[in-house]
Amino acid sequence: MKTRITDLLGIAHPIVQAGMSWASSSAALPAAVSNAGGLGVVAAGPMYVHEFCAVLDQMAVLTGNPYAVNIPLYRPQIGEILDAMHARRVPVIIASQGGPRTHLPRFREYGAKWIQVVSTLEHALKAEAAGVDALVVVGTEAGGHPPANEVSTLVTVRQVLKQVCIPVIAGGGVADGWGIAALLALGADAVQLGTRFLMTHEASVHANYKDAVLKAGVADPVLVGRRSLPVRTLNNKFAASIFDAEQRNAPADEYEALFKKSTLRQAALGGDVEWGKVEAGQSAGLIDRIESAGELMRTLVNELDQACARMRAMSA
Repeated sequence: MKTRITDLLGIAHPIVQAGMSWASSSAALPAAVSNAGGLGVVAAGPMYVHEFCAVLDQMAVLTGNPYAVNIPLYRPQIGEILDAMHARRVPVIIASQGGPRTHLPRFREYGAKWIQVVSTLEHALKAEAAGVDALVVVGTEAGGHPPANEVSTLVTVRQVLKQVCIPVIAGGGVADGWGIAALLALGADAVQLGTRFLMTHEASVHANYKDAVLKAGVADPVLVGRRSLPVRTLNNKFAASIFDAEQRNAPADEYEALFKKSTLRQAALGGDVEWGKVEAGQSAGLIDRIESAGELMRTLVNELDQACARMRAMSA
């Protein structure tokens, strides 16, 4: 299947593995996805600079196919991280939480593609005006930090597509090839999956984390922290404590302290799925197994083919 994204990035399939802190903060998962024809994404957010450089060096050994680095532009040591990416000629940058304009020229020097993550039309238009090559547009179903406005992927993506001209990668709420087909039919040029790739052997998170997500239903990932930085996480003791604080209108300092006391690392690396942030999207309820990333890619492509064949048959 050819789309504007497959042509732009030089990938075989319009499938992007979301950058997930800890889960893809290593080479195993992104390399496997890229080798299978998708776009594997290294999550640079939680890594020290030396660890990040080691992962990039591993990527150069493990795959000759295009891959991306996901980087929040606000993070500490961002200059050193960007320098490492530039020195190693990272082919695709997927950036969030910061303006891209000042960074674009140096990466354009060697032909890198810059994709900006947005969740509202306002930010999509600003990113397009800044000169980025494409957008990742996410809706409220997504795990991690979805839009605070709680607008669905279906609505958010369609709204953006009506206003921008550059390619769009849609994300949030997709766990199979049928969901990919739906967003491509909506007008997207590729689809990003996070939680589904979290449920692979290569994802570098604790077994407790994967087990908790595997057991979750579609309503179990809840949005918490509306008074802070909203996060979609499984409904556990941490989430319950935040809901309680909201209900009793806890003072701002108490609320912030409670919210920051729990971390993603606590769950992803430490295995504390009761008090850690077990970030996962609503699509967790559609996943019934853990498999290798290569097997998953083959399944997704096969399901996408089936969905497209069904649509063609309906048209005929």
